[in-house]
Amino acid sequence: MNSQSDFTGLHALFFNGTLKRSPEVSHTEGLLEASASLMQQLGATTEIIRTIDHDIATGVQPDMREHGWDNDEWPEIFKKVEAADIVVVCGPIWLGDNSSQTKKLIERIYANSAETNSKGQYAYYGKVGGCIITGNEDGVKHCAMNILYSLQHVGFTIPPQADAGWIGPVGPGPSYLDKGSGGPESDFTNKNVTFMTYNLLHTAKMLTSQGGVPAEGNIPQKWQSGDHFGFHNPEYR
Repeated sequence: MNSQSDFTGLHALFFNGTLKRSPEVSHTEGLLEASASLMQQLGATTEIIRTIDHDIATGVQPDMREHGWDNDEWPEIFKKVEAADIVVVCGPIWLGDNSSQTKKLIERIYANSAETNSKGQYAYYGKVGGCIITGNEDGVKHCAMNILYSLQHVGFTIPPQADAGWIGPVGPGPSYLDKGSGGPESDFTNKNVTFMTYNLLHTAKMLTSQGGVPAEGNIPQKWQSGDHFGFHNPEYR
């Protein structure tokens, strides 16, 4: 293994937005495991969280127990997000859109977006984001656009070609892991998964090697205290 492909020390967190509780087979997990396995082969560590297996409250606050909910596992899960270099949001297509579990995850990621890191930047600065989509209907690009826009909006860095997916024939038909689906053998999907995986790792390695995104022109507290980093709003009379 050459130095460029040694990603020892990086950690990737995969969220699976399937609607199926464990141990039911998740086709999304079948595809995301291809990426996770390649990362492990290249020296990174990985963890997969199937959100439906956890008692995650609905809402856009960091801890929904402070807003009327009896239980909320998100604060503990968020600690795993904080520790990750790479976060990959994965899920199925339903009615041409992301699943309810994927949507809820994005909302809870957003809930912590106003928090800051050790440099005073928003919490997700220096982390890399990507996504994986599966289904047997159209919508891969639509779902990916929603996820990747959301991740970059709250501070994640999105590499080139940061998404991958697989869909079968339009309408009722085989899913990714079904016998004879052609999913695991799809050259197009396998290429995209591989490119995405390497690009996530390369970008995370570049960011971690330089200590994240430079803390200049992006510190919210400084802006609020009057330091506008050289920006001058012209006066119109």
